[in-house]
Amino acid sequence: MERVVALGRRILPRGWAHFGVQLGLWLGFYISYLAVRSAVDQNPTQAVTNGRNVIDFELRLTHHLYELTAQRIVDSSHFLLTAAAWTYWNSEFTVIGLTLLWVYLRRHERFARFRNTILLANLIGLIGFAVMPTAPPWMFPREGFVGGVNHSSELIHTLGNQYAAMPSLHAADALIVGYCLAVSCRRLWAKALWAVWPLWVWFCVVATANHYVLDVLAGIAVAVFSLLATAFLPRIFRAAGRKLGRLLDPVIANLL
Repeated sequence: MERVVALGRRILPRGWAHFGVQLGLWLGFYISYLAVRSAVDQNPTQAVTNGRNVIDFELRLTHHLYELTAQRIVDSSHFLLTAAAWTYWNSEFTVIGLTLLWVYLRRHERFARFRNTILLANLIGLIGFAVMPTAPPWMFPREGFVGGVNHSSELIHTLGNQYAAMPSLHAADALIVGYCLAVSCRRLWAKALWAVWPLWVWFCVVATANHYVLDVLAGIAVAVFSLLATAFLPRIFRAAGRKLGRLLDPVIANLL
């Protein structure tokens, strides 16, 4: 036990207790996700209707489904299809989990904002899933969509949310991760790699028929809002707190 405690002091910036709190936050979020998934799964008809509405809106706007063009590009190469499917499955929990751990250990001064931004974006996403459950493109084969990944696994049906297309949290989280690592990494090649990461993820989720272009745009908007909120709201709260403190100081002095 003493060795474990010593290891935590040496490796973890703020010890095991703080690290445990961070794990608890993500466990709490996942429990919330499962609760929303359970509620959304009770109304698949509405999800299919919303998916159909997204398709109709894109057709009215552009007279073409660019998702199908992206699919044709990926389908032309087994390597591209495999890479796109791998990216879809791993860009969320695997990449985000490893990124959070790396920032926590190596760039701890940036961790709080990164964590808060991811959490805020995902909370907004949960609200979106509850308000507008949306069936993904692969559920509409008559439109020409072909699922680029296997959705038949029982584990996916148990733990996943098949009607969580709008907004795309893959798109939102990829932008947040790309931005955070692009500004955190010191080597130019690493900055360039993470700068293009969101573009690659956006392409993959569309090309595998898991998200519409509109989903991706909504996800980008969620990410930008979350990044701005976590950048400016703490400053606003601190300034408001100082102002409130100056106003209350005379009152407290009189009371004492």
